Amino acid sequence: MSPKRPLSIATLLAALLSGCVVTPAHGPGYVVAPALPLVVELGVEPYYFHDGFYYYYHERDHRWSYARDRAGPWRDLPHDRYPREIRYRDRDHDRRN
Repeated sequence: MSPKRPLSIATLLAALLSGCVVTPAHGPGYVVAPALPLVVELGVEPYYFHDGFYYYYHERDHRWSYARDRAGPWRDLPHDRYPREIRYRDRDHDRRN
């Protein structure tokens, strides 16, 4: 095996796995939380559904939680999975982060 091969395998794995984060779940197994799109548009309620997960935006302290079911259990979303911009529809004025 050439010295460059382990580096290229590590680079390939990093590229393939950069789209999701694995976090521990209750009980056996893991939950894979996909990153949110760069721009998220919220309606009156601060919920967003994407790739089989519900996301909840805590507007007061600008953080996100996610769950497989809207009833929970909710987990904190890692900051590197946050959207870059939040747009609001059906509100009196446009707010952005």
